[in-house]
Amino acid sequence: MALDAIGIAGTALTVHRKWLDAVSDNMANVNTVTGTDGDAFQARYVVAREAEGVGGVMVAGAAFGDPEGRLAYQPDHPLADEDGMVRFPDIDMAAQMGALIMAQRGYQANAAVVDRARETYLAALEIGRS
Repeated sequence: MALDAIGIAGTALTVHRKWLDAVSDNMANVNTVTGTDGDAFQARYVVAREAEGVGGVMVAGAAFGDPEGRLAYQPDHPLADEDGMVRFPDIDMAAQMGALIMAQRGYQANAAVVDRARETYLAALEIGRS
């Protein structure tokens, strides 16, 4: 039982770590500017699904934000077009902060499950030695 809990929580730790990586990458690139002739930085979103046969969860892939991004008027920017427009990613910082908190809490909860399952397993081994 304890080994199953460790394995299942371990899969969730991996998903939450990848989610944290995606959110931090999105937040780091929220102000990345491109010219209007190119695509904006695309936010990355982790797609998770149930792991078949073994229990737990796994990363099924990634979804990406809109490459159109949002246009902003910045005529002094070196990448501005003839109309003074540049392209920013379409990333909502408030939504990313919410996702960051959820991913952190999920990671912490699953790390606690691994710790408690490990302690239970070690206690059972100690009882068996007595």
